[in-house]
Amino acid sequence: MSYLLRLVVPDRPGLLGAVATALGSAGIDIVSVDVLERGGGVAVDDIVVDLPRDRLPDSLITAAQAVPGVQVETLRPFAGPLDTHRELDLLEELARAAEGTAVKLLAVELPRVFHSGWAAVLQDSDAGCQVLAASDGAPAFDGMAVPWLPLSSPLLLPSEDDWLPERWREMAVEMMAAPFGDPRTAVVMGRSGGPVYRRSELLRLTHLTGIAASVAHLPPA
Repeated sequence: MSYLLRLVVPDRPGLLGAVATALGSAGIDIVSVDVLERGGGVAVDDIVVDLPRDRLPDSLITAAQAVPGVQVETLRPFAGPLDTHRELDLLEELARAAEGTAVKLLAVELPRVFHSGWAAVLQDSDAGCQVLAASDGAPAFDGMAVPWLPLSSPLLLPSEDDWLPERWREMAVEMMAAPFGDPRTAVVMGRSGGPVYRRSELLRLTHLTGIAASVAHLPPA
């Protein structure tokens, strides 16, 4: 089974190699490594690993934290296809998309880019939130009162925010949102049970959705 392991590690040469060695010695295969943030002498890394059937998930934490200075921020199952370089491919697909399909394509493909559970494109209306497109697993936003729409700047949406339904807070649904074309339309991404979205992920989403909004309005290539 695959898991997403988020680590906070000292930012020094050889540290990731030491983590890889510790995981490998425990029989754990590393599938991918993404460096999310660096600064203040530490780095935040997302590592997708394959865990043998006879091993418990706790063995991932034990192996990683055997390296001095390494902290496991979160550990969660990881499902779905893995592709860590989807941005350019996604933009090319959007440029080739038939008229009216770009928004749906964006919602479906974004979770792969961000190791997330789901994505949705929302539009503010007098009757509440309207869902323009959503991936599998996205919660029901239709008609919901969303106080942060219209959205003029990107926003992290922690799981304890008061506007969230109680069930969503119980599931620790972490989200982030970025404007898509205009303030009344936004791309929202989420995952249940964490890890929380980092500022670097929000900036990456903002950059990607900004380009995608422009590409989506171009004539099909």
